[in-house]
Amino acid sequence: MKPIKKGALAVSWRVFWVPPDAARGGVRGSVVEGWDDLPSREDAVGVMAGDPIFLSPDHQVDPLLSLYGQSGTFRRYEEETRRNYATDIALLLTFLWQRGRGWLEATSRDLEDYEHWRRRAEGNPSRVGGSKWGRELAAFTGLFRWAVREGHLVRSPLAVRQVVGRNGEVISVPAAAPKDVRPSNVHWLTPRTWRRWIDVGLRGHTRGGVPRPGWAGRLEDRNVAFVRLLTSSGLRRGEGGSLLTFELPVRRIGGGRYYRGKVAAAVTRSKRPRTFYVAADALGDVEAYVDSSRAWVVRKAQQVGRYERLAQLRLVTEVTRGLKPKVRWRDQRGVAGERELNLLSVRERMMLFTEGPHGPEPLWLWLNEQGMPFRPHSWDGVFRTANQRCAKVLTPPKYLGMDPHQVFAPYATPHSARHSFALYMLVVLNYLMDRRFGLSPAERRDFRLLYGDPWFMVQNLLGHASRQTTVDIYLAPVADLQLRAMLATADDDPDQAPMQELDEVFARIARESEGIQDLDDRLDPFGGAT
Repeated sequence: MKPIKKGALAVSWRVFWVPPDAARGGVRGSVVEGWDDLPSREDAVGVMAGDPIFLSPDHQVDPLLSLYGQSGTFRRYEEETRRNYATDIALLLTFLWQRGRGWLEATSRDLEDYEHWRRRAEGNPSRVGGSKWGRELAAFTGLFRWAVREGHLVRSPLAVRQVVGRNGEVISVPAAAPKDVRPSNVHWLTPRTWRRWIDVGLRGHTRGGVPRPGWAGRLEDRNVAFVRLLTSSGLRRGEGGSLLTFELPVRRIGGGRYYRGKVAAAVTRSKRPRTFYVAADALGDVEAYVDSSRAWVVRKAQQVGRYERLAQLRLVTEVTRGLKPKVRWRDQRGVAGERELNLLSVRERMMLFTEGPHGPEPLWLWLNEQGMPFRPHSWDGVFRTANQRCAKVLTPPKYLGMDPHQVFAPYATPHSARHSFALYMLVVLNYLMDRRFGLSPAERRDFRLLYGDPWFMVQNLLGHASRQTTVDIYLAPVADLQLRAMLATADDDPDQAPMQELDEVFARIARESEGIQDLDDRLDPFGGAT
């Protein structure tokens, strides 16, 4: 968190996180004198890796907030939710601190004033919308509800109101619940815009399409492979970012254009396993990363004995086959263990290794420069840096920092890769049905009755429980367009991969819809000049 300054004195609450067992077990180089036994002391009182520690502006640890961070309520949240909620709580604590109050002394008026400050106060340069406030309110609700249940508060300072639920029951909801919540912050990039974003943002290309002199991309092949995996498969950031090496589909000589893989239940939002498909060329990028920079960082880590010092290392001895594969391992003490692959958490996956020719090798696919697992939320930083590079390279100087609609430079997030995949697959599936199969209206109706229409296919690819979610949110730009009419003018040969003949189709969709970024002359205002 960026501290709020008051003169030269920082007055913000901060959040620290108990490091993963890798750091606690000795990978971190220096330890403050007298604190060598910290891991065992933490274990004795139930502190676990991933627990938050809230530090006040006067450098005191709040013990009750630490207990909340160790509670089942907080630990059951997904990792990203825990990080977001802790940040939201720290902001509220800072607001209360400036009023001379602790969080146990907060009143309903304090919470009302905080909502006004966060959402409507003209003096606040960083006001938030309904969606963000809704998330913050959920964080506060969980904290105060826990405090009341544990006897630390008599009642919550959050005002509530009674509403009728969908089944006719009366339920209590926060009175400050926002009414202007957007269902999803969705935006799309067309395929050629993704190609430009990758080249400029991740490969360091100039406007002219060549690498900038002196460019030295750190783990460039890893970053490109990850983005291409997401854009060709529709995987979420946490799903693609938590893959193990043996979960990657294997390309075959003379194989097809797409390969099928499985996402384990524990890393999906629905907590159900699902199938994903990834394009052959994107899978080739991942394989190239595995054989090059990944192999290099693994070897460097082995040479300094980094893996052997991991207290929680689990050396996998077998991955069984069948409907419910199990992962079997031995830990550093030689104790055997096993767990169903579908049930392995992100943290457990990070500790899985296999015995290689030079020692233990991580099974976690994406690694940092130290050869350690690259955590899923860290990909946000990669995308942020690439967005900044695209803006700097592609935006004319007089518009730099003044391009909110991405007129000159594309802007992408890990989730926009998923949105774009959905849009791409809908157009491609309609294209295949209408042109490649030459279906008449009657034949197409029969095909849909037998196999389902493209909307249903895209719903399955995304793993949505509701078809309406797919239609209303992810594919909103084309929900009301006659795709057959638009595609009827595409006369190019459909057999050429990667179907760049559809670029003009996507360009027309982008022109007729809101929220779709498409590379055109405005994105290259200097006509390719470097």
